Amino acid sequence: MNEHHQAGNPYEVRLATHADLPGARSVMLDTFYREFGHGYRPRWHGDVIDLAGTYLEPARHALFVAVTGDEVVGTTAVRAQGPASPPHPAWLAERYSGPTTAQLFRVYVRREHRRRGLARALVDAAVRFIAETPGYERVYLHTDTRVPGAEPFWRSVAVEVCDARDGDQGTHETVHFEIPVPALVDSTGRR
Repeated sequence: MNEHHQAGNPYEVRLATHADLPGARSVMLDTFYREFGHGYRPRWHGDVIDLAGTYLEPARHALFVAVTGDEVVGTTAVRAQGPASPPHPAWLAERYSGPTTAQLFRVYVRREHRRRGLARALVDAAVRFIAETPGYERVYLHTDTRVPGAEPFWRSVAVEVCDARDGDQGTHETVHFEIPVPALVDSTGRR
């Protein structure tokens, strides 16, 4: 999968290999500490410790990376799971429960490599994977609106399902989205 690699473009977007995992983990951990400001939290980020077991081994999961040379500069992951409640609303967890939901995780691009189409290329690769993987019916994700550019980006590729910002400064700044996947539905409306 070489979606974003063209002559003159130093980036390649593709499925991750075992060799990419240290670089992918670095992008994720840097995002937790530098962008989110809360650091690594085992309850939320256990997948980052076992990237191979979480994303490379299960058949319906995947990890995509954006690389330039040997450096991983962006990530996007797919898991067959919906959001957890808590911390997210119970009705939302119920709506997206079960194996038919593909959730996008860890859509991160290092700050110095942003504004080059990498997040879109990573998400496009993940959505293609989801569309080609039997059993998925929807794509769910949530974003932290405190990350510069995150909310406008997701609004350009997804449909808002729930704005869960609570108004308390910095405590809960989450918006939930679904990405329409036309490839999941044929012209008769069936899969």
